[in-house]
Amino acid sequence: MQNLQEIMTTVEKGKGKLIESQIEKSLADGIEPENILEAMIQAMDNVGDRFSKDEIFMPEMLVTAKAMKKGVEVLKPVLSTETEAVKVKCVIGTVEGDIHDIGKNLVGMMLESAGFEVVDLGVDVPKEKFMEQGKDADLICCSALLTNTMPALQETVSFLKNAFRKKVMVGGAPITADFADQIGADGYAADAAGAVTRAKELLEI
Repeated sequence: MQNLQEIMTTVEKGKGKLIESQIEKSLADGIEPENILEAMIQAMDNVGDRFSKDEIFMPEMLVTAKAMKKGVEVLKPVLSTETEAVKVKCVIGTVEGDIHDIGKNLVGMMLESAGFEVVDLGVDVPKEKFMEQGKDADLICCSALLTNTMPALQETVSFLKNAFRKKVMVGGAPITADFADQIGADGYAADAAGAVTRAKELLEI
């Protein structure tokens, strides 16, 4: 359908200023909001696939995620209760001693676009704050972008796993799947698109 194809293209190109009017037009034309949402999710999947293949880079991912987020906000009031019934809460933050946030922000936006409720704790987050805010969360995502903050990531994961049975996912430039396994994390993702896929796997959704 032409309307849905246009919405997909708009999201993929990150044209956030156009998405609202296109969604409103599609709704006026009788297209179901659930179908519009599916088209936007497909667009994000396409972009995530291109990102994984290094065909596009983080700036493009950021504008795409922002366009998706804006589109979801437009759709929220008209989505059916069934569509919004499953709400998964995720707490995300960069570990103590690390103030890098671009990758974390992108992961957060991608998770929101996929339907997660995201609580962003920011940067330089102490392990105690992860625990406090993560008590009622389904998933805790911790990032470390520096080699010298990898020990803080390990300490945070250990602290959280001893505090309660929550799924903990880690990521960041110096982090590998092997390191994630070594420190006892439940999951690891190399990029933002992978984070969404891994989060859904961990929570079986």
